[in-house]
Amino acid sequence: MKWFVGAGLILLFALIFQLELLAYAMYALLAVMVVSRWLAHSWIQNLQATRNCDQSDAEIGDTVTVSLQVKNQGALPVAWVLLEDLLPQRALLGNPPGLAVSGERLRLAMLGGGATRLLYYRLTCNRRGYYQIGPLVLETGDLFGLHRRWRVETKPQYLLVYPKVIAMEGFDLASKRPIGEVQMTYRLFEDPTRIAGVREYQPGDPLHRVNWNATARTGMLHSKVYEPSTVAGVTLLVEFHRQAHSAAHEPVRSELAITAAASIANAMYEMNQQIGLVTNGRDAADRIREEGHDAEIRSRKSAHTTSTMRDTSDRLQPVVVAAQRGPEQLNRILESLARLELTDGLNLGQLVAETTSRMPRDATIVAILPKVTMGTAVTLGALKKRGFAVTAILNVYEMQEFAEASGPLLAEGIDTLHLRDEAAIVQLCRKLVLR
Repeated sequence: MKWFVGAGLILLFALIFQLELLAYAMYALLAVMVVSRWLAHSWIQNLQATRNCDQSDAEIGDTVTVSLQVKNQGALPVAWVLLEDLLPQRALLGNPPGLAVSGERLRLAMLGGGATRLLYYRLTCNRRGYYQIGPLVLETGDLFGLHRRWRVETKPQYLLVYPKVIAMEGFDLASKRPIGEVQMTYRLFEDPTRIAGVREYQPGDPLHRVNWNATARTGMLHSKVYEPSTVAGVTLLVEFHRQAHSAAHEPVRSELAITAAASIANAMYEMNQQIGLVTNGRDAADRIREEGHDAEIRSRKSAHTTSTMRDTSDRLQPVVVAAQRGPEQLNRILESLARLELTDGLNLGQLVAETTSRMPRDATIVAILPKVTMGTAVTLGALKKRGFAVTAILNVYEMQEFAEASGPLLAEGIDTLHLRDEAAIVQLCRKLVLR
């Protein structure tokens, strides 16, 4: 617009002072500007695009192929168009990056009337996560650089990369899998559906425990003896508050925690035990931008800002997957772990207070912790006093740090295990399976 204002003022000046050559030059400049503006608008409106991603979920190490087809639906050729399929910045950072890109994600092209351009690129999945692919940003303009136009095409697609699962190789899970209910060594409380025998009545026994048949036979009061019920399965309690994780160790320690949680869940599934998940982490799906993809774009920066996933989420609700058995349950937990991100929402104490009622008492609570404070120890100790079986896995590297963090937990009667690196995960799974 400023070019039109400047040319108009010069033309007015030329007409007032009867400067014919200058007036003709301004007429020519205004005509070029009008035509250029119309061409830029026409080119951007005639471009249409479609994207195809060959899969929506992947494992670490998989390669995903993305193809884009851009078509000029107009009769006029498009002199130039810059094509960029957007990817989240955080996915391209790190060594190696979460998604390694090879091929044409960014390309400058010229399209004739009715012509089509194809773009292919591949994504190698190096780290678990929930990644937005697209939308496609189109940029074109006139040949003189006076007018630029931007447009966002294709709806974004989302790629879920599952966390790494370390199997217990060389360990015969089938030999440990019983027929029927799992018999565990941790006795929790008596099960009134399982009668183990009878004994003489003792003062304080409730009437519903009296075995009237034995009483009638012997002439003396006898009470039923029940088998104790046992703990089977695991509820994973994953601490994912940002303040609990040292920035100097990220993302190594948080990714190790996710790998350990996924591996433990897989081991419990192989044993046909129930698995649950409770965490204060943020679900990446909460950052999906449901609106704004079709907003008016005035710059490339604006396209990036309004079209990618939001950087933050103010949701405080914890991520909870109720404990169940089966392959569908394992898949739900792996999906939740894949999307999990560090958050500044609920701390561990608030998380436990919010979710205790949804934790089954017949499953061991396995807390994966990056550090231990007195508040953490008191919170887990309170769970143990309420009748839960609690085990803590400390996600630290140094043995001295592990010993210092174990102290407050051992004082609360909580068993601790050391998660030093990936090599320790197999041993952790074995200990939990054989508990």
